[in-house]
Amino acid sequence: MEVRKAYLDRSTTETSIEIELNIDGTGKNNIDTGVGFFDHMLVQIARHGFMDLNIKADGDLQVDNHHTVEDVGILLGQVINKALGDKKGIIRYATVFTPMDEALSMVSLDISGRPYLHYDVEYTAHRTGEFEVQLVEEFFRALAFNSGITLHIKNLHGRNDHHIIESIFKAFGRALDQATQKDPRIEGVMSTKGKLG
Repeated sequence: MEVRKAYLDRSTTETSIEIELNIDGTGKNNIDTGVGFFDHMLVQIARHGFMDLNIKADGDLQVDNHHTVEDVGILLGQVINKALGDKKGIIRYATVFTPMDEALSMVSLDISGRPYLHYDVEYTAHRTGEFEVQLVEEFFRALAFNSGITLHIKNLHGRNDHHIIESIFKAFGRALDQATQKDPRIEGVMSTKGKLG
């Protein structure tokens, strides 16, 4: 059986990051970015997406969280793309609605080779705790454009920003799990062109 795993590291003057991913895992994770709320959200991707995920990031948090969050998105996108390899046999599409108490979010994605992000989320404040809510969009944009995923994210309703964000991350994990499953009926890649992108 094919093992869909990948490891990458990336260092800049702003961040140093290592990520190890097993698409076909069970949700085991070891995540430390130095940003507590962000770690909590990344755990949701691993647990609800049944992916083993290890992330270690050291960033210039004395400036703010932006570089760390965006750069983790960049590298996680690249690791997802590498782990999926030639993408033969994968279902490719998934749309998932996920509630978190009063919040309900939808994530729809296509592992298409054509990166895109549509992000339709309104928050009630600029921060939840110490975390800037606008960084969620930056993370998913970086991930989408470095994984080659077409990604649509919409919050349908919610009042608590923590719940809204958590429902998004859980939905993304679940959608990625569904879209990366293999269907024995699919010959090659799921495209009438015979290739993705």
